[in-house]
Amino acid sequence: MSEIERLTITLPAEMAATVKEAVDGGDYASSSEVIREALREWKMKRAIQMQELAALRADLQKGLDDIAAGRTKPFDTEDIIKRGQQRLRSRSK
Repeated sequence: MSEIERLTITLPAEMAATVKEAVDGGDYASSSEVIREALREWKMKRAIQMQELAALRADLQKGLDDIAAGRTKPFDTEDIIKRGQQRLRSRSK
C-alpha cells in the first residue's frame, strides 16, 4: 500500500458489531484492519470467480464452435435421465 485514502463506510448494526468484536477480542488492532482483510479476501474470491467465469465462457464457446463445425452427435434425453438416476442410486448405497 503506497497511498492511503480515508473512506467512511456505513455498515448494518450486525456487521459493525462483528467488526467491533474482532477488535475487542484482540484479533485485530483496529476496525480498519478488519475491513482491509475482508477486502483482500473478497478481492481473491472475486479473482477466482472471474477465472471460473472465463473458463465457463471458453467451454461454452468450444461447444458452440463444435456445433457450428458439425462435431456433434444426437443424444437421447430419456437415456441421459435414466443413466443419471442410476448414478444417483449407486451413490446412495
